[in-house]
Amino acid sequence: MNSATVRNLLVRGMLAGLAAGVLALVVAYLLGEPNVDKAIGFEESHSHEHEMEVVSRSLQSTAGLATGVLVYGVAFGGIAALAYCFALGRVGRFSPRATALLLSGCALLAVYVVPFLKYPANPPSVGDPDTIGKRTTLYFLMMVLSVLLAIAATLLGKRLAPGLGTWWATVVAVAAFAVVIGLAYAFLPVVNEVPEHFPAALLWRFRLSALAIQAVLWGGFGLLFGELAERQLNPKPAGAASDRAVPAAH
Repeated sequence: MNSATVRNLLVRGMLAGLAAGVLALVVAYLLGEPNVDKAIGFEESHSHEHEMEVVSRSLQSTAGLATGVLVYGVAFGGIAALAYCFALGRVGRFSPRATALLLSGCALLAVYVVPFLKYPANPPSVGDPDTIGKRTTLYFLMMVLSVLLAIAATLLGKRLAPGLGTWWATVVAVAAFAVVIGLAYAFLPVVNEVPEHFPAALLWRFRLSALAIQAVLWGGFGLLFGELAERQLNPKPAGAASDRAVPAAH
């Protein structure tokens, strides 16, 4: 793949990330923000200290939310496009569109879902401010470990494929990934700082909305970027379309 193709795919990845970010922004605003407001209300009703807001809540839930989600979408779209350039043709004989969907699905699992199951997202008022550094470190450690193990599982599957066949090599690689991740879940510290009397339904809805935002972001990116990559790498011949459009002369 030459540099011009990589550059074009990078631009398309960033555009697809921006478009997917818009979809995720809608989900975040409709599903996530109401739960954030309720969590903040719970915190204020149980706290005797009133701090002055540096940034208003209305600005946080509109312009602040949009800026964060869209910038994240563009950045992750560019990174995912570069990973796509490396993975295309190396993970199997898939079309550009199918490779984009496969990469997005695997990245969603490795980058977000696996760490999320060990250290799920928490709304405001959940978590001790004094342990935020520790919690952040543990989450990123889990994320890095998940990504590295996913890469190792992919390499293991490719190495075993000639002897076991693609199906059984994939089964063994996935099982090995699950076993090591399970050990990480067991040995890494547990974080449970949910305040007493915090509504369980609210915590559940917040975590579901956080998962939905990421699923829409990665899924939307996979679909959009897959279509753009397909058109870039496998363009339809212009002559064929024009032949169908112009009737034969008599």
